[in-house]
Amino acid sequence: MAAPLLEVRNLRVEFPTRRGILTALDDVSFSIEPGEILGVVGESGAGKSMTGAAIIGLLEPPGRIARGEILLNGRRIDALPYAELRRIRGREIGAIFQDPLTTLNPLYSVGQQLVETMTTHLPITPDEARRRAIGWLEQVGIPAAAQRIDAYPHEFSGGMRQRVVIALALCAEPKLIVADEPTTALDVSIQAQVIALLKTLARDKGTAMMLITHDMGVIAETADRVAVMYAGRIAEIGPVRQVVLHARHPYSQGLMGSIPPLDRRVERLAQIDGSMPRLTAIPPGCAYNPRCPKVFGRCLGDRPDLMDAGPTQAACWLYDNV
Repeated sequence: MAAPLLEVRNLRVEFPTRRGILTALDDVSFSIEPGEILGVVGESGAGKSMTGAAIIGLLEPPGRIARGEILLNGRRIDALPYAELRRIRGREIGAIFQDPLTTLNPLYSVGQQLVETMTTHLPITPDEARRRAIGWLEQVGIPAAAQRIDAYPHEFSGGMRQRVVIALALCAEPKLIVADEPTTALDVSIQAQVIALLKTLARDKGTAMMLITHDMGVIAETADRVAVMYAGRIAEIGPVRQVVLHARHPYSQGLMGSIPPLDRRVERLAQIDGSMPRLTAIPPGCAYNPRCPKVFGRCLGDRPDLMDAGPTQAACWLYDNV
């Protein structure tokens, strides 16, 4: 096995408030190898985007990393000074955010923003950067890219802006990409084009990728492994095919059971009763225990860590000593 490009070890993110400390991420650990795509799924509030923000150093104050380590190519980056971490962002870590309006500067044309990113991080001239910028815009599906490169963000539709954001994240050819819902605003045909581009980058350039999404179809098509998150922790992690077809954690089983099968007709899809607990009301023991159909005594008092559950790892007492 290759050495991991990204390692997240026992990550804990806290938000101090007047009523006490809220724990948004609790003991999250995983790694991503060069060329590997790790999908991260879960309900809203599970901690997916928070994990991505912690990795790229963009936690919103007063959020803070209270414990744990984040290593990129063996080098710890979570404790770096802001200026040094900023140099790493863009060159070594690319970010694709859900809302393109928070990424693009409305005062500069998309071409200026792409050229500036490349000339800052790559040893190329502005003319070469402009030529490459047109190529990146074409790769993400911008029609007439050579004519539209000097347009401003407000002159693009929402879906077109998202494609520009993807090009901006990829143009400096970073080693790691953190993609938060990168295809949400795109129509199906462009989704397929972007997914193909991300897979090509991973395969041909060895780019590691953390793909955060609600769309299990995108995960099944794109990811090599998948991490299922619940209430700030990883509930299950393993090869994508095993998690999709043979989920072991009851929460993963509920998520996968809610997907309509294509090979048969079903009268009723599975559903998960209840909702994700608020940060102020995470229950003791396993956080999923109030909603779990397989709950038993130990689940109410002891919080399980990830343990071997056949082809995957699941944080569930059902697999203790299996």
